[in-house]
Amino acid sequence: MGTFSPPDRCSRRLHTMNRILPPTRAWPLHGVAGTRRIEADATDALPPHTLMRRAGEALARLTLAIAPHAQRVWVAAGPGNNGGDGLEAAALLQAAGKQVHVTWLGAAEGEQRAPADALDAHARAAAAGVLINAEWPCGLQPPDVAIDALLGIGATRAPVGRMADIVDRLNALTCPVIAVDVPSGLDADRGQAWGAACVRADHTLSLLTLKPGLFTASGRDHGGAVWFDTLEVSDDDAPDAWLSGAPAVVTARRHAQHKGSFGDVVVVGGAAGMVGAAWLAARAAHAAGAGRVLVDSLQDAMHAPGVDASRPELMMSRGWSLSAPAVLNAATVVCGCGGGSSIRERLPRLLSLAGRLVLDADALNAVSADPQLMKQLKQRRQRGQATVITPHPLEAARLLGCDVAQVQSDRLAAATALAERAVCVAVLKGSGSVIAAPGVKPHINGTGNASLASGGTGDVLAGWLGGRWAQAGRPGTLLIDEFELAFATASQAVADHGAAAEPERPGVLAASELVERLRHRLAMGRAAA
Repeated sequence: MGTFSPPDRCSRRLHTMNRILPPTRAWPLHGVAGTRRIEADATDALPPHTLMRRAGEALARLTLAIAPHAQRVWVAAGPGNNGGDGLEAAALLQAAGKQVHVTWLGAAEGEQRAPADALDAHARAAAAGVLINAEWPCGLQPPDVAIDALLGIGATRAPVGRMADIVDRLNALTCPVIAVDVPSGLDADRGQAWGAACVRADHTLSLLTLKPGLFTASGRDHGGAVWFDTLEVSDDDAPDAWLSGAPAVVTARRHAQHKGSFGDVVVVGGAAGMVGAAWLAARAAHAAGAGRVLVDSLQDAMHAPGVDASRPELMMSRGWSLSAPAVLNAATVVCGCGGGSSIRERLPRLLSLAGRLVLDADALNAVSADPQLMKQLKQRRQRGQATVITPHPLEAARLLGCDVAQVQSDRLAAATALAERAVCVAVLKGSGSVIAAPGVKPHINGTGNASLASGGTGDVLAGWLGGRWAQAGRPGTLLIDEFELAFATASQAVADHGAAAEPERPGVLAASELVERLRHRLAMGRAAA
């Protein structure tokens, strides 16, 4: 076994590893460039090979925790330092009594010579008795657990050749697969696969920093359960983004408060054939705790229902958007849910006068098609009026004048561009929804799952956001900046919305059921408060 310590060495730093999802706090996210700076500073300050040995310890510890009864371990190790991390773990797992086989794509000499740290790890693994080959040996029994240590954050293109073949082998396994830092073939910054060959891991151990790509776009599908170990390195660099999604802090209501204490929400939308969208948003606003919720339906009076039979406390107020300026200024308006083309005629007045404004769906499509409406939207902040827009990727593409593929290829950049163009808070919905605002580090939401891919759940988000926002006092009367309040409220509303869909169950989640789950979660939070 060489000079390696017994398995209990793997528990030395147990307190530094965290399971990240669902988030219980905000986590800083660092892209590849920031991670490289942190890594370089730590390497200069520590004895040689220290970081890689710590990484190997963390990886071995997680492997033993995930698959404690595994006997056969396969490590797919690339030619760089990610492979070195895998080799360090292989040595410790061999010392723990496991049968470890490493497929190493590095070289000890020549033009493709591995980095010094990785060569040191290779020597330590060989001394520990680890079987190391350059190819997949014939007759090798299937592993009980596998480690993807091929590329990590070093990838700049899709794996090809032998490495692509190994990615395919990893993806074909039925045992747990643990990726080191990020699944090989995944862009650590953007969360997109570089090409067809990309590891689909069951677990990912992110080292030193958490990478944005693990939490948005395809990152959640490829990364599986995300774990994090700082390797005892303090992070003093400003993050590129934040992972949000911690449970809301709920304040108990006081006896002396009344419905006027919790604000008015008005949903403007519900054109012919789409009135359900407006009622869903209204139900969500009511569930969020707004004092009064009104629906300004765009469907003609002869055909529009005057009441939501399941929620008669919601009030129909057709034509509300034509009210006096003071009335519009005092309300939180959710505009666009099922609005169709009819929403276009209401927008100029709402953009000019509404104190707080959530723009969704057809309202966004109208803005994207009309430069004058976009100009009005941009001017709102100058008047101290805050706006939150909630586009899905297609609506975002229309607003940015590009295609959906461009939006999805870099969701952080797209959300930031939306916020800067419209001078507002932008919520780019989707896998790992991104919340952005000018001059603010974007947030990636860490809650939710694919059961939210169902008609009406976006209307519920818009209404819930409006309902939570309305309770923060009347617009213009707060001591804090309305824009900061809008960003914080949007981030928390998105987190609440996703958390209500957890744990994930088979199939889709009906939007009406989502409203009731949100109502229940809020009630439980108030009871705890």
